[in-house]
Amino acid sequence: MSTEKETQIIAIYGKGGIGKSFTLANLSYMMAQQGKKVLLIGCDPKSDTTSLLFGGKATPTIIETSSKKKLAGEEVAIGDVCFKRDGVFAMELGGPEVGRGCGGRGIIHGFETLEKLGFHDWGFDYVLLDFLGDVVCGGFGLPIARDMCQKVIVVGSNDLQSLYVANNVCSAVEYFRKLGGNVGVAGMVINKDDGTGEAAAFAEKVGIPVLAAIPANEDIRRKSASYEIVGRPSTTWGPLFEQLGTNVAEAPPVRPKPLSQDELLGLFSSDTVGRDVVLQPATLADMMGVDIPVKQSLEVVYEEV
Repeated sequence: MSTEKETQIIAIYGKGGIGKSFTLANLSYMMAQQGKKVLLIGCDPKSDTTSLLFGGKATPTIIETSSKKKLAGEEVAIGDVCFKRDGVFAMELGGPEVGRGCGGRGIIHGFETLEKLGFHDWGFDYVLLDFLGDVVCGGFGLPIARDMCQKVIVVGSNDLQSLYVANNVCSAVEYFRKLGGNVGVAGMVINKDDGTGEAAAFAEKVGIPVLAAIPANEDIRRKSASYEIVGRPSTTWGPLFEQLGTNVAEAPPVRPKPLSQDELLGLFSSDTVGRDVVLQPATLADMMGVDIPVKQSLEVVYEEV
């Protein structure tokens, strides 16, 4: 990034479908309205980060464009892959087709292309990276493993799976901190908050702040489904995203305290997660469907004198 201004590079992680793209589209739009120069980079192979920002329109991805340009013997230009709306700059890294490559490797290739385009010289106030948290292969952990960002934000909800992913991200941050890394977790955004409190309890136990709680609201759901930005100034949801923008900018990166599996399950009632289930070991008879006679061991056992 340019030395003329200090750029905050923030990686946002969360379970697929939890609302990262919704959160980032509205957050980036609001931050631009607050006078910040913002670049949004989609690092999810689904390439859906920028869809809401551009009214449902798909943008050419860096990986796809790079391949086409290479076949044509041409270089990728910034205007081929980066597009803007109302002050927000946005692009998608993309990913391979199903069964035709590694998504993590695609992320690495995408960032290599960004570096060729001059990524480190761009003068943005904020660069927001949208990463899939379910996947743990190398490319998706790039910002944490290589100190490519200053801080991480996790998006979750009041359900076990999304908090499991959030906890995994916290574990990755803690792991690389022990190896000398500098990335920290700035906080959590609770999306589709129904008020049951598990996500807030998780954030408290892990030691990170809640940056915003976006309610499970029909108006938000309906507008987002029709690719409408709800995080606009002077609208119903404007103040929520204005505060989120401020919190994201100001929250310091902290070292999280990841939970054990039992601690994570303990956030939920036992009937929700099946915590009272007893593990019953299987037998060879179970596996083969018939009773198996026990064979005497031929091992010689020496008694102690």
